[in-house]
Amino acid sequence: MLFSKQVLVASLAHFATANAKGNHAYPPNATITNSTTSMYQLSSDSEFAFVLSEYLSLSNEGGAATGEVLRAAAEIEPGNLESWNKEFTYLADQILAQAKDAEKKNALVSARKAYFRASSYYRAADFFLHGNISDPRIYSLWDKQNHTFTKAVNLLPRPPTFVQLQAKDFTVPAYFFPADPQFPPSQKPSRNTRRPTVIVGSGYDGSQEELYHGSCREIIERGWNCITYEGPGQPTVRREQNIGFIPEWWEAVTPVVDYVRTRKDVDPDRVALIGVSFGGLLAPLAATREHRLAAVIAIDGMLNLQRAIIEKFPPGLDELYFSKNETGFNAYVNKVLATPNIPTSFRWSINQGMWAWNTTDPYTWFSRMGEFNLNATNLAEIKCPVFVASGQDDTTAPEQPEEMARILGNQSEYHLFKTELGAGEHCAIGAEQQQAYVTLGWLSDVFANVKKSS
Repeated sequence: MLFSKQVLVASLAHFATANAKGNHAYPPNATITNSTTSMYQLSSDSEFAFVLSEYLSLSNEGGAATGEVLRAAAEIEPGNLESWNKEFTYLADQILAQAKDAEKKNALVSARKAYFRASSYYRAADFFLHGNISDPRIYSLWDKQNHTFTKAVNLLPRPPTFVQLQAKDFTVPAYFFPADPQFPPSQKPSRNTRRPTVIVGSGYDGSQEELYHGSCREIIERGWNCITYEGPGQPTVRREQNIGFIPEWWEAVTPVVDYVRTRKDVDPDRVALIGVSFGGLLAPLAATREHRLAAVIAIDGMLNLQRAIIEKFPPGLDELYFSKNETGFNAYVNKVLATPNIPTSFRWSINQGMWAWNTTDPYTWFSRMGEFNLNATNLAEIKCPVFVASGQDDTTAPEQPEEMARILGNQSEYHLFKTELGAGEHCAIGAEQQQAYVTLGWLSDVFANVKKSS
């Protein structure tokens, strides 16, 4: 799902003390109020706790049920990856059985809701498996999550259109969810048949299926269309096409823009792009080349994930990397990976990274990550307004949202989501309604001021 805030940087500190670095002030300034946690922890394993909070947050829009997730959390042994898989597989299987029973009885609302939850739990069961790329469950569980999600969306009152869009060397799977305005009687929806449309993509580990719950429902209820997509390195494309992340991210986004502009229910002048987590880098990166967008929203803003990690490297590891000592770098990281009782955050971030970049050694993964970079030069190529979100307790890439907003200047709108309101975590996890209120409110104003093309 979303890229955990307990990333490699925290785990490396478990083995060595990082060099002290002064704080850099990038106005507007953000304050990390608590470097440990900003919400109640559901596990003594920090990575388990974070990912459990992600799945619990799906309950806000029908992607999970609080009692089901909390029961799984109570049963999972902290730090035990097989325990995690076992509990979520059991939960997914049981909820799938309920979905099938409900469908057989023509209780289609209950069936739809259960299929959605089963899909989420199958994704959860897969989450920590990528350290062994030959594990067949990586594929079998994904097939089940895909099947159950498809069953669920096809039971919606307004089902989405699933398309495979041709890109340069790959195809882009995408779900187009039509607008489904949920306004009170006093507020009538627009009679215009061409609707504003929001493209939503995730990042380091997230799937487009989860984006239906985390983003799309809020979008379509406002009377806009929503289309989710995945590119190279992301779950379905990585599995089905064996392609890792590419720094030319516009090659994944442009086919989506092409597609929506062909639809008669889309206003081609009001198409926006949202990027979530590592997508907070990918979306602006795509916009440096794709200039038909009315707006970009980066949740949370990011310039270079590799830089954020290097800044917290323990003494010696940064020297191995900068001296291009591939053998030494790999030996160091692999030795840590082989350490008993290694923090889950370290193990997962490396394993997921190598899986997503389609490589088997840490040095190659880390080097390729550095190819994803935003700076003053390429950010100047973005032609539309950019919303830059930051979380008060998001330690994934500290100060980078603020630096992005500073570089963009008046072209950007910056917002700091606050911990005291439960929105300070990475990508405001668990406070999606607050996030939608702020980001989509801003986007509504942008759409209202778009000039029609001739």
